[in-house]
Amino acid sequence: MKAIILAAGYGTRLGTLTQNTAKPLLSVGKKTILDHIVEKVQLLPQISQTYIITNQKFYRDFEQWKQKQNYSKLVIINDHTITNEDRLGSIGDINFVIQQEKINDDLLIIGGDNLFEDDLQHFIQFFNATKSSSIMLHDVKSLNLAQTLGIASINETNQITSFIEKPETPSSTLASTLIYLLKKNHLHFIKKALQEGKADRAGDFIKYLAERQPVYGRILQGRWFDIGTPDSLKEAEEIFNR
Repeated sequence: MKAIILAAGYGTRLGTLTQNTAKPLLSVGKKTILDHIVEKVQLLPQISQTYIITNQKFYRDFEQWKQKQNYSKLVIINDHTITNEDRLGSIGDINFVIQQEKINDDLLIIGGDNLFEDDLQHFIQFFNATKSSSIMLHDVKSLNLAQTLGIASINETNQITSFIEKPETPSSTLASTLIYLLKKNHLHFIKKALQEGKADRAGDFIKYLAERQPVYGRILQGRWFDIGTPDSLKEAEEIFNR
């Protein structure tokens, strides 16, 4: 099993905070967002290699961050984009890593701006039990908030039955986090979805895949933050600084 951490965005919604610092390298508590994620991944014996994909603008910063850490089996990859306008997008970056590194393994994917408390080992156990691609869901417990997110509905076996980005009338309050486990025999759908113009955002791909193959959703235990705005960053800092 391999892991990809997506860190090639430009964090435009955070304004000046990310003008000269990549969002995953912002500090929350006493360490960076990226450290919070990588520490969880490093605890997983199943992961033989972790790739962090970033862009030309921040590539050197990530390499300098890596040199200061003591993480094993970690590779920084440059997608060679330089602005928010020419970015590859989440699915484009995943495909970039798969093609460059010739990945043919089950794949753990985590957005580099996801902060969460759950144990990823529990997610892997769920993935192994379903024997199919799976995603982490977070119950936001608010229909109003659900209207702004990618929302999934699941059946009694936890299989995703629908997935809609920013639904006007949400069918549930189960929001998709950017924490995925993809079966290796599903990876070819990433390239196919890109070729068909069906996937830019990560949620677009999950919808595409769930319409073609069984995809399951596990509800994340504990708190989860998608660090996209100054308010969400402040909320996470208040929790992790305690």
